[in-house]
Amino acid sequence: MSRAPKILAFAGSARAGSINKKLAIAAAAAVRDTGADVEFVDLREYPMPLFDEDDEASHGTPEPVLAFREKLKDADGFIIASPEYNGAPTAMLKNVIDWATRPREGEAPLECFRGKTALLLAASPGGLGGIRGLPVLRTILSGIGVHVLGCDVAVPRAHETFGPGGEITDPKTRESVVSAVGQLVGLTGKIVA
Repeated sequence: MSRAPKILAFAGSARAGSINKKLAIAAAAAVRDTGADVEFVDLREYPMPLFDEDDEASHGTPEPVLAFREKLKDADGFIIASPEYNGAPTAMLKNVIDWATRPREGEAPLECFRGKTALLLAASPGGLGGIRGLPVLRTILSGIGVHVLGCDVAVPRAHETFGPGGEITDPKTRESVVSAVGQLVGLTGKIVA
């Protein structure tokens, strides 16, 4: 008997009122509605220094990195909501990936990522919805063995899209998120079956 896939949702933003966090939380709620297991994690709760191999060699891997790596390893798939800064994912998100790809004794190479699935989301107050940064993130994740779905969701004018409780109020956006989440859960379920 197959088990329900485990999805980890997070956003590449530390800001408390981040629209990308709202988007990741809304997508996590859609995962929950499918019956799959899901956890939203706020990267702000895992403060990581800028990756520096010399610092790693001198002081080891910081505890927040180790804790977040365990979350990544335990997941079968990811929902990543990525703000776009100058046409690319945030430095925070790239730093998290850099730390999580570091080799660890007793682990297979890229154990946090290889063979797992990912749905990429972006939200922006602008008219493009953060879509320009997602191909960069797709390239990074594909290069470390993640199966990235082709149904990215970008939410333009996102400051007008969420209600006071963080729910998606725009029906078209809600439908896009639910459809993409369904594809993620379906593919991930086939992989873990």
